Amino acid sequence: MPSPVSDASSGPLQHLLEGYRRFRDTGWTPHRARWARLGEGQQPEVMIIACSDSRVDPTQIFDVDPGEMFVVRNVAALVPPFETAPGHHGVSAALEFAVQVLKVKEIVVMGHGMCGGCKAALTQELHGTEPGEGGFIADWIALLDEARQPVAEEFGTEGRSAERQMEQAAVKVSLDNLMTFPCIRRKVRDGDLRLRGAFFAISDGILHLMDEKTRVFAPVT
Repeated sequence: MPSPVSDASSGPLQHLLEGYRRFRDTGWTPHRARWARLGEGQQPEVMIIACSDSRVDPTQIFDVDPGEMFVVRNVAALVPPFETAPGHHGVSAALEFAVQVLKVKEIVVMGHGMCGGCKAALTQELHGTEPGEGGFIADWIALLDEARQPVAEEFGTEGRSAERQMEQAAVKVSLDNLMTFPCIRRKVRDGDLRLRGAFFAISDGILHLMDEKTRVFAPVT
């Protein structure tokens, strides 16, 4: 059997190991019944699509227990449009699993303030870079190219006002792309699935929800 990890571990991992030990003491051991239930399977009713940004953890923002949300995180919380071309479609696979296997009732796309991916899309600072040196990010955030133009024309490409407009526009792009998936479109039509847009402002910690008719974001009170 492998020997236990020594307490002499150093570096960033040590900080995580200390957190793991606290979790064992306060999160795992006192709640064994809950973990036993989760060991039999998961039944989340909500899927969250959020940004990979380390400052925006959906489980912390919504203060939920394990098993309550099915979470997918990527650069700028983007959903690509439905396609059947060969390739590795990670977000699409997660959507298919959440909708067709877990049968979630809501999908929430949550953008956030100070999003580096949205800022790069707005300024186009990564265009022309090579794969492995920023090109992967540029290809990904090119999903926002069409949304960028009206934002840039009305608000410019610099400053927090323009950035926030781009961040919220990205949520709308992902919501529109969700509706290109046949299984999602069908479930929305039949009333079995609801799509929601959200935005979390890092600067003040306030969550905003998008009105489904006006597509305007308003703070949650």
